[in-house]
Amino acid sequence: MTESATDGAPTHPVIHLSQLLKRPVIARNGDIVGALDDLIVRLLGVDTYPTVSGLVVNVGGRRMYVSVERIEHLDGDRVMLAQNKVDLRGFERREGEVLLRSDVLGHRLIDVPAAELVHAYDIELENPGHGWVLARLDTRRPARFFGLIKSHGGHASRDWKAFEPLIGHKHSMVVRRVGGRVGTLKPAQIADLLEGADKREGGEILDRVHTDPELEADVFEELDPGKANKLLADMSDVEVAGVLGLMRADDAADAVAELRQSRRRRVLDLMPAGQRTKVITLMGFNSSSAGGLMSVDVISCAATATAAQALSAISAARSMQPEALLKVHVLTDAGRLIGVASVIRLLQSESVTPIVDIMDTDPVRVTPVADLTEVAVLMADYNLATIPVVDDADHVVGVVTVDDVLEASIPDDWRRREPAPRPIVERATDHPTTNTTSTDPGGDDRG
Repeated sequence: MTESATDGAPTHPVIHLSQLLKRPVIARNGDIVGALDDLIVRLLGVDTYPTVSGLVVNVGGRRMYVSVERIEHLDGDRVMLAQNKVDLRGFERREGEVLLRSDVLGHRLIDVPAAELVHAYDIELENPGHGWVLARLDTRRPARFFGLIKSHGGHASRDWKAFEPLIGHKHSMVVRRVGGRVGTLKPAQIADLLEGADKREGGEILDRVHTDPELEADVFEELDPGKANKLLADMSDVEVAGVLGLMRADDAADAVAELRQSRRRRVLDLMPAGQRTKVITLMGFNSSSAGGLMSVDVISCAATATAAQALSAISAARSMQPEALLKVHVLTDAGRLIGVASVIRLLQSESVTPIVDIMDTDPVRVTPVADLTEVAVLMADYNLATIPVVDDADHVVGVVTVDDVLEASIPDDWRRREPAPRPIVERATDHPTTNTTSTDPGGDDRG
């Protein structure tokens, strides 16, 4: 057992789970009762350290529960009990309980600051004076020497509050779902996690995201189409329609196209009518054409509008993707495109300035059949962040944004490249000494 200290903080007993496992559990009279098989903790939320509530002891091949109140002393050599007898009733996991060896040690967790999946190679426990708590994790791969695991020679563990566990145990899911850290990540980061997760891990990550439908839709927009299709295949038609109904119409159209043909109509029929119409329209175009790349949500105003009225239209378009709001399309009464005004020009103009005095009267545009290369070259040549898509009568049918062009231009194998390390910004966390803990009121008697 070692001592832990932070600047100005008192030292506390610290022990690693790897030191404890299989150590003898000894009764007060000196008899060996069994061997330590696991430690039980209770998850109390993201701002508290999980408290050790008991032990799982192997007694003659049977797993028995020992409450933390019955432990007199615990170190790397043995566990001393305060009594001579052990309740011989078998261990049964209760709601909110997590087993450190079975559920955490050797399993992957989400390193939230780094937004990546990491293994827990060891677990550091600390006793700040009110009982043992799960304080830190060691996520470094152990060094090996001629095939044998070599000691770290000192631990560089990180605070437990930097991680989100993926335990997969239904009785602790409710505790982990409420106030979890996954929701603090960006949709693209969650998508990366899902693409690197196995089926069990991915299911649990999705379960956390499912509580926020808008976030769930954003995540599916960021997923690789193949991965998204696999995940959607495990969901019901109602669930799939719910996700696609909140996605950008162009991304939803791509997702519907990936569904089994026998399933497409059922899912489309369950989607909101407006979204269904947009998706069906987009599915009529080649996916690598301007029509397949475009968003059908377009911000527009009449030629009689002022700068203030155009900005008001942008402000009211809260459901549209921000990239599509960079330009306002000026239309005639018949809906024909006669100009485009950038949001920057609008902001720099007097509010009463007529939009016809601000707009570009000959905007670059493409037809729905224009291919990806043509769209990309035009946007590069004219330094465009968006480009309107028009039909033969010059009616605006959609808009292509630069992020859509970039996404379509990146080769699939590039997406598999290892990304550059993200800067990790650690949130300030409390030392376990400031932890407010609670105990299970039934912790001592499980019958």
